[in-house]
Amino acid sequence: MTENDLLYTLALQHVPNIGDITAKKLISHCGSAEAVLKEKKQNLLKIDGIGSVILSALFEAHHLEAAEREIGFIKENKFKVLYFKDEDYPDKLKHCIDGPILLFQSGNIRLKQQHIISVVGTRRITTHGIAFCKTLVETLIPYNPIIVSGFAYGTDITAHKAALSHNLQTIGCLAHGLNQIYPKVHKRYVADIERHGGFFTDFWSSDCFKRNNFLKRNRVIAGLSEATIVIESAEKGGSLVTADIANSYNRDVFAVPGRVTDSQSIGCNNLIKHQKAHMLSNPLDVPYILNWQLDKVDKSSIQKQLFVELDTDEKRIYTYLKENDKQLLDVIALNCEMPIFKVASVLLNMELKGVVRPLPGKLFEVV
Repeated sequence: MTENDLLYTLALQHVPNIGDITAKKLISHCGSAEAVLKEKKQNLLKIDGIGSVILSALFEAHHLEAAEREIGFIKENKFKVLYFKDEDYPDKLKHCIDGPILLFQSGNIRLKQQHIISVVGTRRITTHGIAFCKTLVETLIPYNPIIVSGFAYGTDITAHKAALSHNLQTIGCLAHGLNQIYPKVHKRYVADIERHGGFFTDFWSSDCFKRNNFLKRNRVIAGLSEATIVIESAEKGGSLVTADIANSYNRDVFAVPGRVTDSQSIGCNNLIKHQKAHMLSNPLDVPYILNWQLDKVDKSSIQKQLFVELDTDEKRIYTYLKENDKQLLDVIALNCEMPIFKVASVLLNMELKGVVRPLPGKLFEVV
């Protein structure tokens, strides 16, 4: 978008009582933010759902003045601005009715033709939650997903760090402008995240830092992704809000179950109990349920991880199939000296891991 378009869109975004849904409705009717701000009030009042209270502050000059200051901040720091109608605006977020009309970006985010998942959870993550989060990210390496989270304490930073440790893209969605970092202790991760992804926010540099910003931020976390994964959550928490938003967008939600006596598993257990989330007991449930296709996966990545991921029985079957091409189920059982029922179970796990595939006639082969 041109600087003039950005000026008027920022000005429209700055108007109290006009959120993203209303702004999109006005822009759709008038053709652009500039046209909205130059339209006569009586004509705007004819739009369904637009009343005098919404328009009460629309034509005040200070909105354009504030927009000019924000453009100065954006240009000085060389941040990227994504308009909701732009081609490079996140595709999945375009389909969210309340997605931001403007999204501010730092770093080197590349969204095209990649799987995107959000990983959220409690700030008081347990050692069990940390271990599962790390295993989840490591298991998904062959699918090269982008890991989205909120850059907060606990689950968020665990997910970001896990992605960085495996050179996966990761995106932090901020509840404040790009002129600050919260929590400050996470400032040490900013440079690495911007090299391997970056940050998104729809807040200005002049926005006050307040709690409600985090709830508003959660719609971006949920909207960017094809699925939201809740690692751990108490009975109430922001990650449950993100899960609800993801459900409202008709996106998949996963929750890691825990013991009923664990306080940080109550939220996840309730999501599963009320059928608001898939139970995530195995990281491979994610690509299986989301139907991520193996032909889009880097096969060399699978090979590098193969013997890390496969247990003893799986290694034996894999080695046999690798050496003998496609084989019948009972032949595999015979030559691997394993019961047929056990081979069938092991092959199913290997299929979910993407290392073998079934063929007609009970044949199996290495991918």
